[in-house]
Amino acid sequence: MEAEKQKVIEFLEGKTGKSKFYFTDLCKVFPDMKQREVKKILTALVQDGKLMYWSSGSTTMYGLAGVGKQAAEED
Repeated sequence: MEAEKQKVIEFLEGKTGKSKFYFTDLCKVFPDMKQREVKKILTALVQDGKLMYWSSGSTTMYGLAGVGKQAAEED
């Protein structure tokens, strides 16, 4: 799973101008993988503190910890 985690981190670091991504955006990183498996990878990254989970109530997004507007709210 470490290789998959690194692939997600590289994908997010390669994006400029955007700090939060929808789950469906991250599913595109692994086109041959089921959504449940992608969710497990993202959950592990959140637990590791590398990703932040953000929800407005109706929308759920993921972003790198310490990046973007949510960085000020993390502590």
